[in-house]
Amino acid sequence: MVCSVSICAGEIFELKAELNSDKKEKKKEAVKKVIASMTVGKDVSALFPDVVNCMQTDNLELKKLVYLYLMNYAKSQPDMAIMAVNTFVKDCEDANPLIRALAVRTMGCIRVDKITEYLCEPLRKCLKDEDPYVRKTAAVCVAKLHDINAQLVEDQGFLDTLKDLISDSNPMVVANAVAALSEIAESHPNSNLLDLNPQSINKLLTALNECTEWGQIFILDCLANYTPRDDRESQSICERVTPRLSHANSAVVLSAVKVLMKFMEMLPKDLDYYSTLLKKLAPPLVTLLSAEPELQYVALRNINLIVQKRPEILKHEMKVFFVKYNDPIYVKLEKLDIMIRLASQANIAQVLAELKEYATEVDVDFVRKAVRAIGRCAIKVEQSAERCVSTLLDLIQTKVNYVVQEAIVVIKDIFRKYPNKYESVIATLCENLDSLDEPEARAAMIWIVGEYAERIDNADELLESFLEGFHDESTQVQLQLLTAIVKLFLKKPTETQELVQQVLSLATQDSDNPDLRDRGYIYWRLLSTDPVAAKEVVLAEKPLISEETDLIEPTLLEELICHIGTLASVYHKPPSAFVEGSRGVMHKRLPARTGSNVKPEPLSLSPQLGGDIGGSPAMGAGFGAAPAVMPASLNAPVGGGLGDLFDLGGVGMPMGAYIPPKIVWLPAMKAKGLEISGTFARRAGVIQMELILTNKAMSVMTDFAIQFNRNSFGLAPAGPLQVLTPLGPNQTIEVSLPLSTVGPVMKMDPLNNLQVAVKNNIDVFYFSCQYPISMLFVEDGKMERQVFLATWKDIPNDNESQFQIKDCHLNSDAASSKLQGSNIFTIAKRTVEGQDMLYMSIKLSNGIWVLAELRVQAGNPNYTISLKCRAPEVSQCVFQCYEAVLKN
Repeated sequence: MVCSVSICAGEIFELKAELNSDKKEKKKEAVKKVIASMTVGKDVSALFPDVVNCMQTDNLELKKLVYLYLMNYAKSQPDMAIMAVNTFVKDCEDANPLIRALAVRTMGCIRVDKITEYLCEPLRKCLKDEDPYVRKTAAVCVAKLHDINAQLVEDQGFLDTLKDLISDSNPMVVANAVAALSEIAESHPNSNLLDLNPQSINKLLTALNECTEWGQIFILDCLANYTPRDDRESQSICERVTPRLSHANSAVVLSAVKVLMKFMEMLPKDLDYYSTLLKKLAPPLVTLLSAEPELQYVALRNINLIVQKRPEILKHEMKVFFVKYNDPIYVKLEKLDIMIRLASQANIAQVLAELKEYATEVDVDFVRKAVRAIGRCAIKVEQSAERCVSTLLDLIQTKVNYVVQEAIVVIKDIFRKYPNKYESVIATLCENLDSLDEPEARAAMIWIVGEYAERIDNADELLESFLEGFHDESTQVQLQLLTAIVKLFLKKPTETQELVQQVLSLATQDSDNPDLRDRGYIYWRLLSTDPVAAKEVVLAEKPLISEETDLIEPTLLEELICHIGTLASVYHKPPSAFVEGSRGVMHKRLPARTGSNVKPEPLSLSPQLGGDIGGSPAMGAGFGAAPAVMPASLNAPVGGGLGDLFDLGGVGMPMGAYIPPKIVWLPAMKAKGLEISGTFARRAGVIQMELILTNKAMSVMTDFAIQFNRNSFGLAPAGPLQVLTPLGPNQTIEVSLPLSTVGPVMKMDPLNNLQVAVKNNIDVFYFSCQYPISMLFVEDGKMERQVFLATWKDIPNDNESQFQIKDCHLNSDAASSKLQGSNIFTIAKRTVEGQDMLYMSIKLSNGIWVLAELRVQAGNPNYTISLKCRAPEVSQCVFQCYEAVLKN
């Protein structure tokens, strides 16, 4: 915000006189001085009536300056701004189309409700103006007006007029109409404003060739939202969009790529045109990499998505992704990632030669990534594995500490991919044991020693050396050491009895870490009760690691392909993950291939845990290579079967919603005798702010009104504060104020903070209060089971939070019933070893979903709750709601 600088009275007086001068030149110079003062932050609002008087002129330059002044000060002087309305209306009928367009543009920029109603008639005329420049300006004005007063735009029929402009003869009018409708549609995702059909698509494609580059982007983005009827229509659209790939503007190129990537889904792969299109997509993407580094990075992030979806597009273009010495680190790392994705048997020799060169660079982060990339090549291209291992051994011989450590980490992965093939290198690895100081490298080396203990003569001595500083090690290393020593014991029981007892004692008796303790107890019980079973469990044959563990999950990848050329494609996150206050964000998907009879398979997740490196089974594993216990358990067969999964095994009827007790928000001493206390409640889907107003002053209080500041969830009064009778001294009145969630949004700290202003006949008083976020939990928040599983998988593991609810003495059925009263819905319940696990979903009023796993152990008053959400900042507030509902 520009700070206001005072301007002296003498200067104001001089400007006033010049503004009212009869000479046009003097007037124009005066307005220029006013604008100059305004630009540097001086307050010249006192000259408002004098500047407005200058509007009555034929001089276009002067008119533009006056309109600029109006746009700046109209909001602070709404009553004065109405003086300009007649001139606006008159200018909208001027013979000069530039003046007509200027008038309607300015009226759209003046965000004053009183002026809005006067804008309708001039806007209607300008939308049907004979001059295309005026029509294109008016089209954008409709979007601005919709932002100020959406209901007015709908009532006046402007949306229908805007739809008609898509058929306009002028391409720029079409582009602006599409831009305006797209903008409006974003705030109303389910409105279907852009009702596209083959006829309207044909008009858009015709306009595409003739409008400006930004107009082309709007049209291409609009085309990307269309789903063709069949592969013939899809091919026809692709043929007409393809010329945009050679455009000079990179944004146009990426928008065209987005359309083609989407419509290619519908083309049969055996079609000649399909292979032609693949060839045409490569050159424009390569050309983007010759731009400046920042643009290169954006292009590379988009190419990363494209390569994951269709690697064949760039399979012959490996060399353009080779790193240059002067590339910034962010470009180097992105190129490296794409090189691995494009690596194949045909090009692996040159890729490995490059990577070996990179491993001698000076940038430590880049060198680490290069070494890891060699390992990824070995896992991806089996024929190259031997060459990769040889390269890694050469790098280990350099004795550069961080190179050695990264090499050991990737060799561990190679052992897991190709068991009993490259174990001859273990001796070389053991020579470097003393130089390992990073947890990941130490854990990898311990895993290798434990896994191949029978081939290492002094395996017990090596592991014992790690055990000396057991409590100083990271959790990852401790867990790995525990497992490795148990493996060693099962392979050489007579020699390592003392060692295994020592590590089990350290893990179970001397450790505070629950993961380590639990794993220690499991091993202890297995070894003491059934050594044969222990051998089968601990030394079981491990599944081979997958060749690509870092690919984006397919449904998310499809959505990101539909957002190529936007921030989502740079962040590799869906818009709902980073756009604040996005209501009802539409999740885009690629169209199904036509002529395909393949039905989607039902989602099923393996209940087994993956490898044995680090992480708590229930929480840390997530849904990547090793699915977590929680979602898997919804599909896993359990003792008595899951026939009653959604009957919830006797969960009772929901109780009433939790309402916090009333507290004092505004003490009388701070509000001239007015005391306000209150709480929030949700009844029949309506949020209520329940207030108690007490007059502790000696005078009568009347004329009550209430207003909220912008807040995280758009809470706003849905009506006036109904205090119908004067509030006399020592009187108290209870008032219930209904709230809506369509007010202006601004992120608060804490998230559920609400700033309130209350006015009466005495003064205006301000206070803050915090509403329980459960007031925003809507009634349709119960997810389908399959959607729950897919959503849990879709949300990144980093977004998962775990909390403890202490001293809660409800059983799982009572807890579920109580929570359902506050719109926290139980999707499924499962009992494992006496522990009830409830899987729950919550939907907030702004469309954000929160998924939860609540674990209740019979006889244990402490519950564990895990929360997963695309907006992780709400998790803390949701946990507080769980705690409040269950404990009250």
